[in-house]
Amino acid sequence: MTKAPTDGTGHRARLRKRLIEGGHDALLDHELVEYLLALAIPRRDTKPLAKRLIGEFGGLGALLSAEPEALARIGGLSEGAIAALMIAKASALRLLSEEVREKPILSNWQALIDYLHADMAHEPIERVRVLHLDSKNVLIRDEIVTEGSIDQAAIYVREIIRRAIDLHASGMILVHNHPSGDPSPSKADIRLTREVVEAARPLGIAVHDHLIVGTKGQTSLRSQGLI
Repeated sequence: MTKAPTDGTGHRARLRKRLIEGGHDALLDHELVEYLLALAIPRRDTKPLAKRLIGEFGGLGALLSAEPEALARIGGLSEGAIAALMIAKASALRLLSEEVREKPILSNWQALIDYLHADMAHEPIERVRVLHLDSKNVLIRDEIVTEGSIDQAAIYVREIIRRAIDLHASGMILVHNHPSGDPSPSKADIRLTREVVEAARPLGIAVHDHLIVGTKGQTSLRSQGLI
């Protein structure tokens, strides 16, 4: 009598069939992770590991945004398995960024929001980035300018302005994430934004917006009337 395989190959084949025939919506979150891990760990049943990882990190987005060190520490994963998880987010961001680059950002706003949310909403620490735009509002450079602790990041106004001058930027969009998930602006967010606006104005550099990204959504300081 032939024994059933113990490495999940039959189950994996069924996942593959569902994915090919039904697309990404055909698989649950843990099944997506399970299949990704199976590419790096082909002789192991990866379903229990996938469920444990999603449980440990609190969801698919948080898992795929986790630092490699955290994945290795919490999941006990090999380098190949960590890379398999990281390539999923890298591919998604590459796809979303294509809608942002080479086009005027201000007329392609939803694509920008989608890209930033995918990239930053689940980050465990606060990161501040600046999108530098040319005179046609096309992206020149997208840069992380500082990183902070779990609840704060320092924004250095002079450094932001100096970098905009170096890049010959005509405009900027400030962006940062709130690891708490709540994108509501703090008093410090509002104050620092206004400081950047005032420093940029005499130089003819427009600060189009300051976007705050969190798992619960995003906030535009301009749409809130705060710029």
